[in-house]
Amino acid sequence: MKVMSHNFVNEMMEMIRLVEREERSSVDEAAEWIAESIAADGLLHLFGCGHSHILVEDFFYRAGGLVQINAILETSIMLHEGAVKSSKIERMEHYAGHILDNYTIAPGETIIVISNSGINGLPVDMAIEAKKRGLRVIALTSSSYYGLESRHSSGLKLKDVADLVLDNHIPYGDALVPVPLAGGHMASGSTIIGAMLLQMVMIAVVSKLAERGIVPSVYTSGNVPGGAEKNEQFIRTYRSRIRHL
Repeated sequence: MKVMSHNFVNEMMEMIRLVEREERSSVDEAAEWIAESIAADGLLHLFGCGHSHILVEDFFYRAGGLVQINAILETSIMLHEGAVKSSKIERMEHYAGHILDNYTIAPGETIIVISNSGINGLPVDMAIEAKKRGLRVIALTSSSYYGLESRHSSGLKLKDVADLVLDNHIPYGDALVPVPLAGGHMASGSTIIGAMLLQMVMIAVVSKLAERGIVPSVYTSGNVPGGAEKNEQFIRTYRSRIRHL
């Protein structure tokens, strides 16, 4: 197992270097769109089904996180209400509009739709519906699934609908380490690489805001002196627009 763990770490390090090199220009473009929206008093919306919602939560209301993030947290597609149920709903169509109706969004804002495969009905529908409502759509997905057939009735995949793609370059199947004797693989990489890509975007966003002379709004840990008080000011400003604050 020590050898397997070592191989996983090495593979992740190679993936990190690959993504940092190959996605640099896409990260910069994504950050420019988001900074432009925030400069106009807009929000950044994040959406993901199943395990992809982990990344949505990771970037919402936490120390060091951008304040203007609206996390779209639809409980029916999160695992605590049933993993099998979540997977079935992820393949549904005509549900994204109902989800978006519960959130405050505005034309010109940006949404990042996270789906490793990018082939299921709901993430594709979310991208389509968001564009209908005037949002720019960024997909966080893996190019290793581009050859698969879409499960959406339009035949479109998430990357086909999105205005910009952040490719996590994770191999097909996500799990990276062979399992001895049992066959198959374990240890997914999409969460780690997805978090890295989104952190790259957020860091670039605050840099671009600063270049515009705008003081970036970033949460401070509530466990350091003055942190809770500083955060409360942000909450008062955005509570009416960000549902889950």
